[in-house]
Amino acid sequence: MRKTLLIITLLVTATCTRAQEIQAKVTVLAQQLSTTTNKNIFRTLQTQLTNMINNRKWTKDVFQTQEKIQCNFLLNISSVQDDNVYKATLTVQAARPIYNASYQSPLVNFQDGDFTFKYVEYQPVEFNEARVGGNDPLAGNLTAVFAYYVYIILGLDYDSFEAKGGEQYFQKALNIVTNAPESRDISGWKAFDGNRNRYWLSNNLNTARYNQIHDILYAYFRSGLDMLYQDQAAARNSMLATLGSLADFIQQNPNTMIVQFFLQNRSDELIGIFKKADQLTKTKAAELLTKIDVANTTKYRNELK
Repeated sequence: MRKTLLIITLLVTATCTRAQEIQAKVTVLAQQLSTTTNKNIFRTLQTQLTNMINNRKWTKDVFQTQEKIQCNFLLNISSVQDDNVYKATLTVQAARPIYNASYQSPLVNFQDGDFTFKYVEYQPVEFNEARVGGNDPLAGNLTAVFAYYVYIILGLDYDSFEAKGGEQYFQKALNIVTNAPESRDISGWKAFDGNRNRYWLSNNLNTARYNQIHDILYAYFRSGLDMLYQDQAAARNSMLATLGSLADFIQQNPNTMIVQFFLQNRSDELIGIFKKADQLTKTKAAELLTKIDVANTTKYRNELK
């Protein structure tokens, strides 16, 4: 299906390079731990996680090296909880190239602070979709969390190129949530663990009630950002319509995690798109953006005057 879509896109729009699969840079930091801790363990972990993500085939699509999704995983170890058990934060970043431009738009820029896992140096670091938690919940949580975010990244990337194209990958992320390892030390997989965690992100991306968000994501990238090279005025008008749809979505579904997730670190991009527009378009954009992204209201008003 995706190869067919790409061929059609190539014929209709000349050439549109597709980013597929994963080229991840994994960094494991342990500066917060005592100097007596053996830091070589984390260098080994970094290598094994990198290999797990980059050497695994996550989709059925055929792709070229230059088409892979560039992403970063920063695992910052904050404390040792028990023998070989660590508490950490995980920052996940991924971007999508914009057609006919050197610019890359953020797909994911999120910090997960609910991450406790077990790792014994040189233990296998492999994700088994059929047995998400494995034999040891804390060890299984390590690979489950990373695999979950890989599927979220894939789903968002596919959504940005094809309407609802990421559905199967969001479902795979949901499968991890449903079968996530359980332990008193593990959190982030349940609704009651907080209102901005893995559970809620997957819920928002898989619930029929929120289906409109997938159309919004697709329109934002394909009818907006990808079209700026061809007709900036038309692309901005399309983005105004998309932002209007997002405002309606927010009004009907306030405080959903996916909206916060999408808007994270996107204000500069939105300002850059509309700053050189005509005054009427700038005014309309500012009005919409101050409703959608309240945290950056002052920034929008100052930059889009």
